[in-house]
Amino acid sequence: MLEYEDPAAWGPEPVRPNWQLRLRFVATVVCFPVLCAVGLAILLAFIAVALLTEVIAMFSARYERGFDEVMDSALTRIAGLGSWFVTWPELRHEGDTEYYRARVDTTVAHWTALASAPPEPKKAKPPVECEISVSVYRGVGGRYVAEVALAQGWELRPTDVRKEVRLWWTAASHVDQVHPS
Repeated sequence: MLEYEDPAAWGPEPVRPNWQLRLRFVATVVCFPVLCAVGLAILLAFIAVALLTEVIAMFSARYERGFDEVMDSALTRIAGLGSWFVTWPELRHEGDTEYYRARVDTTVAHWTALASAPPEPKKAKPPVECEISVSVYRGVGGRYVAEVALAQGWELRPTDVRKEVRLWWTAASHVDQVHPS
């Protein structure tokens, strides 16, 4: 049995010490604006370079793909630098299981409402896959997310429960009748 198929092992994360949370929160308040400024500067630099090299991109799909990969990699790494940030709700509700239960219920209900909405013409199709971050379910564990999601019609996807729980909307698996042309 694959690990993602056994949510019984997905317990809550251990409660972090209060002093550590406060220290991380203060560091977050200081570092977040700097990280935003650096990310914005890098994004603007990439846009400037892209505008200057648009002629090359018109003739070379390889250059354009490479440029997109470099830009995506750089911006993903900048966003990943904030993985240790602590938000105000995390600081206030660390160890509060009822808060995290409500948070999981709200998040799964939101994704269920989006996925079960009927498709509208000339608009994007409803999402059939979602990822629920560990910051949402930290106090109750991934098992609670799996229980709530399975009860609402989701199925589990391969996932790393230390980072996120990935879900697939089961109703999307049903193939619609295709009308022959």
